Amino acid sequence: MISLETLTFSGSELNRAAELRSDPQQMAQHLAVGTVLPIWRGKPLVRDGHELGWVPVGHPVLAHGGDPVFLGLDDGIARFAQDISDWSPEAGAEAVEAGFFDGSTQFHPGLPETYAFLELRRVMTQLSPRSAELAATAKAVLHWHRSHRFCAVCGAATGVANAGWQRACGACSAQHFPRTDPVVIVLVTRGDQILLGRSPAWPAGMFSCLAGFVEPGETVEAAVRREVLEETRIEIGRVRYVCSQPWPFPANLMMGFVGEALTEDITIDPKELEAAVWLTREDVADVMAGEHPTIRPARKGAIAHHLIVRWLGNQLDGLDG
Repeated sequence: MISLETLTFSGSELNRAAELRSDPQQMAQHLAVGTVLPIWRGKPLVRDGHELGWVPVGHPVLAHGGDPVFLGLDDGIARFAQDISDWSPEAGAEAVEAGFFDGSTQFHPGLPETYAFLELRRVMTQLSPRSAELAATAKAVLHWHRSHRFCAVCGAATGVANAGWQRACGACSAQHFPRTDPVVIVLVTRGDQILLGRSPAWPAGMFSCLAGFVEPGETVEAAVRREVLEETRIEIGRVRYVCSQPWPFPANLMMGFVGEALTEDITIDPKELEAAVWLTREDVADVMAGEHPTIRPARKGAIAHHLIVRWLGNQLDGLDG
């Protein structure tokens, strides 16, 4: 069985306290005694490499920030996040959210050297489940704010409302809310084999499950069959849901499935994939042990990694709880 606690960004049961968001007075009171997580160009502030770097409101690191977003109550502690992307740690610093992974580290002069801005992929498996959920929520919502500063109806600038969970247009009164894009990710099986593919942008040798966005008017099962067919020309029969995972890169919900292949011949779409291969159970065991000569496994903490590990152990029965 797959437990939510084994999937990064899932299962901490954060109290989001949505009923408090519309009360500015309560929000001000919570902010005064709560803590804020600074996010710089998609990177959370991290302390000692494995804990989130919470700071009080008014801290110098927040001087370049926008409006704080209320994340929820963490065992009674009010948690907020604030985008400080306008701060420039060095001349020519560039945005870090393009590309697969940014391994650089940024330090703020107002903080001890034990605090640093780090790529979330770099530390996600080191964080506690609660910290991972808070970081994922902060990164996704703040990214939405940066990319939706203008009204999609009339083009006027919008303002933050509802403790950061809404943007309001003063010109046409339109209301805008954070979006999450649904993505299907599928472990394709055929007998004692699974199908893995790799994107050209991934690190050398990395292979993973096939995935793609759900289109308007489409069921998730239809999306699974369409994506696999488009990318590899493999036809899928039975589709079975396993579990889901928030994936804040930038703001997706990954829905994990097992799909049973009806065909075996692969023809890749070079615009989507660089390669796709069938692997036996012995092959996969070597990959996960780091002993395969050419293939590296999917990233730990990601839903693809867990689907593959559970398949290898004959444990793909569903979600525990």
